[in-house]
Amino acid sequence: MDPGTHAPAPRGARPGGEGPGQPCTVSLLGSTGSIGTQAVDVVLAQPDRFRVVGLGAQRSVDRLAEQAAVLRPEAVAIGDARLARELTGRVPPGTEVLAGTDGLRELAARAEVVLNAVVGFAGLPVTLAALQAGRRLALANKQSFIAGAPVVQAVRRTSGGSIVPVDSEHCALHQCLRTGSPAEVARLVLTASGGPFRGRSLDELAAVSVDEALAHPTWQMGPQNTVDSSTLMNKGLEVIEAHELFGVDYDRIEVVVHPQSVVHSMVEFCDGSTVAQLSLPDMRLPIGYALGHPDRLPHPFGAIDWAALGRLDFEPPDRRAFRCLALAEEAGRAGGHAPAWLNAANEVAVEAFLDKRLPWRGIADVVEATLQHCEPGAPATVDEVVASDRHARAVATAVVEERERGV
Repeated sequence: MDPGTHAPAPRGARPGGEGPGQPCTVSLLGSTGSIGTQAVDVVLAQPDRFRVVGLGAQRSVDRLAEQAAVLRPEAVAIGDARLARELTGRVPPGTEVLAGTDGLRELAARAEVVLNAVVGFAGLPVTLAALQAGRRLALANKQSFIAGAPVVQAVRRTSGGSIVPVDSEHCALHQCLRTGSPAEVARLVLTASGGPFRGRSLDELAAVSVDEALAHPTWQMGPQNTVDSSTLMNKGLEVIEAHELFGVDYDRIEVVVHPQSVVHSMVEFCDGSTVAQLSLPDMRLPIGYALGHPDRLPHPFGAIDWAALGRLDFEPPDRRAFRCLALAEEAGRAGGHAPAWLNAANEVAVEAFLDKRLPWRGIADVVEATLQHCEPGAPATVDEVVASDRHARAVATAVVEERERGV
């Protein structure tokens, strides 16, 4: 297990910075999405601590240009290379415009700290580029780590790069693990809000709408992550991520539903003590923790008014109604290609649901049917990870189309 702790930075220095008083250089990739825009808030609140040298997005030219005007980075990258010319005329003078996956990868190698908030499997090249360059990776893209775990772990062990998770649950575990040694850890406890459908039975979920699934009670996230929260697939993916990040076996990782989303996760130690990380739901806190690690930023996000908090509730997840959780856990235990197939099938199924071509309960059906065709073995190279993802998407797409035809 490697919670990624280090000795505190010397007084007057910035963690990973260029010298005493010098700001730490940062690339924000996926800067126009929910996590990325909140990361911009964090760096703007600490202008003497961070200097943004790179911004990257897949297609959001307007917002990327607006961010570049404020942050004045050395370079911006647009994942969809067809939009590079449009972006070029809208960035400040002296800001370089890069394009495609190679452009995003280049920005990942330029900064001391790289936030990977690229959505979905497309974030894998950024994860690998940051680690290969020996950078600190503030990881908000669990899908790429889960799908490409064998390859990512090999790079992580050999490159000198480090990972500090941005997901609120894994950031909480990262903080709690700093209070004990690996040998003292009894189990990890991941909390789940339960999403918008907490308490509903399987029958009551038969006809839920896209708008209902996107109405998360506590967090503001993009459509993919919000739907994943409604199915509890996000929690299943987080179980796999916790296993990969911290080296704790699946029998010692538990999920509990906690609707207030104040306890972000817990670590139980061998003597029965449980250490938890609590804050009000505000993703700027884990973003700031990952960007500033090993020090904490002085600007508070999510501070609790304890007199007004009221209550904290916990309950077991309903695995019959929310089948995606169990499917993810099974894929994680199977290992090899299964996590990549799980993630690919889920992304295809969620897209079909958002397009109103698949009912909400059909998401789990598509994932389960796709996993039945999962190839044996494990990917050893990036090309094999990409091929596995492509194969799984083709199978999942065929499953969705068969359902549409009523086959």
